[in-house]
Amino acid sequence: MPLAPVIFVLGGPGSGKGTNCERLVKEFGFVHISAGDLLREETKKPDSTLGAQISGILARGEIVPSEITVALLTNRLKEYPENKVGFLVDGFPRKADQAKMFEDGVQKALSVLYFDCTEATMESRLLKRAAANATSAAARSDDNEETIRRRFRVNIEQCVPVVEGYKQEGRCTIIDANRDRDSVYKDVHETIVRLGFKVLP
Repeated sequence: MPLAPVIFVLGGPGSGKGTNCERLVKEFGFVHISAGDLLREETKKPDSTLGAQISGILARGEIVPSEITVALLTNRLKEYPENKVGFLVDGFPRKADQAKMFEDGVQKALSVLYFDCTEATMESRLLKRAAANATSAAARSDDNEETIRRRFRVNIEQCVPVVEGYKQEGRCTIIDANRDRDSVYKDVHETIVRLGFKVLP
């Protein structure tokens, strides 16, 4: 049985993907699934050898092998058979082979949102987040300057070509994510409505 529509939400670290997904969930009723959160959840399972492997990869700012990410994502999507609105899959696909593996084996994405943001803006946001979360459970091992810059390089080398591919197919909307939250969300909201989704009553 096919899943509800899937929208991929892409952008560099700190570009605002998660923040905008949260607002879309409240306004439209989407199910939001963060690929990064799925991977981090796995690292917290004490008996998971897969988790230990993922932990090392994330700490180096690298991309987890596609087979692992797609398997975890597919399992999570299947946990929501009652979802009739759609899924926002945040931070995926990060590589061309991930996109192909998911769309060939699971379901073709309806659309892609790409949050286009300068590295200076993203770095500022991430370092603020790191400072705010330093002593809390929300602290992340990859929110430090060295790993952040490595994540930027990976994003340019591997994620940007994915976005270019979707742009050529006419399935990608570019969002200028350098602006304030409400200006960015206005464009996101308009895009989602244009795709045919309805605001919750």
